[in-house]
Amino acid sequence: MPSGTMLLDAVVLDDDDKIQELFRGTTDCMSLAQGVVFWQPPTQALEKIKESVFSPSVSNYGPDDGIPELKTALLHKLRSENKLTKSSVMVTAGANQAFVSLVLTLCDAGDSVVMFTPYYFNAYMSFQMTGVTDILVGPSDPETLQPDADWLETILAPEDNKGTPKVVTVVNPGNPSGTYIPQHLLQRISALCSKAGAWLLVDNTYEYFMFDGLQHSCIEGDHIVNIFSFSKAYGMMGWRIGYIAYPSNVDGLGAQLLKVQDNIPICPSIIGQKLALFSMEVGPVWVRKNVEKLTKNIEIVKEALAPLGKEAVKGGEAAIYLWVKLPQNARDDVAVVEWLAKKHSVMVIPGSASGGPGHIRVSFGGLPEDSCRLAAARLRTGLEQLVTQGLS
Repeated sequence: MPSGTMLLDAVVLDDDDKIQELFRGTTDCMSLAQGVVFWQPPTQALEKIKESVFSPSVSNYGPDDGIPELKTALLHKLRSENKLTKSSVMVTAGANQAFVSLVLTLCDAGDSVVMFTPYYFNAYMSFQMTGVTDILVGPSDPETLQPDADWLETILAPEDNKGTPKVVTVVNPGNPSGTYIPQHLLQRISALCSKAGAWLLVDNTYEYFMFDGLQHSCIEGDHIVNIFSFSKAYGMMGWRIGYIAYPSNVDGLGAQLLKVQDNIPICPSIIGQKLALFSMEVGPVWVRKNVEKLTKNIEIVKEALAPLGKEAVKGGEAAIYLWVKLPQNARDDVAVVEWLAKKHSVMVIPGSASGGPGHIRVSFGGLPEDSCRLAAARLRTGLEQLVTQGLS
């Protein structure tokens, strides 16, 4: 097996449950952990949704792939914003359900798939729970945290020409990396997948979360599926609405997705879909104004991480995360997370949940600025003690 490859056993990753239990077991704990935003959906959309609550259609089943008016709006958005002109759309109960549906559609038990460290832990679990145990986790550039395309090329072109991975998946912008994949790299990854006959799954949940003038880009092809979400952009985490943009020219793909959809959610929440539609009427300008508010949070949290040294902190270019290397005297990231929660009343995510032991993921999206300052102050106090005294 090529250098840099990790073949991971099928273990159950329950770190998220453990973190929630830890959070509930502490007093006055503030969270820089969960991947959420602090804003609610647009007020105009919430006001408008009141008119729909008593409609009988809201309480009935809807079309498996989404209500027509939302699908029409999404197709327009995909073409005008994402430049995806050859894609069909299916509405899902969030991006995570979209990913599971795609794994069930594209993979068989025992298939080989590719991810890059640090990876999104829910995607890893999605592979596990659907019987995909041959999960190849490749390296990322140590400075940019962007996927190592040279490594991918060796994986997709094995010398014996056997065992080519079925799926390659990336998150752009990255969770938990807080970085992004530039268009030229995304195109190279796509070309490698196309040549090898592998699917490329791109999770674009944080498409609007780009900082310092950076631009998000999408690509499409008969081997590419794109996932999107309303959760972060429009503050709709609990409403559970996402969508899949899949290649229209691939015969049978839409029918297979519908088969999975009908057996899991049947259809996404009708009231959630209507709120998504009304939110789209407000539009991405509203989203970007909210995202701009996070630039101050990035500064605040980076300052809190200063005791670890500048080189220890990556990310903050995109999405809502910073990826942080722990000091040598405290490399047990799970123990550090528990210690920060119990001793300093601030919560972060252990990097081992994403294939990065010795790291933590810090989210700067879930708290407004004043609360973020308070949580960051607790984090800095804890890290200063960690550097000088260790876990004591």
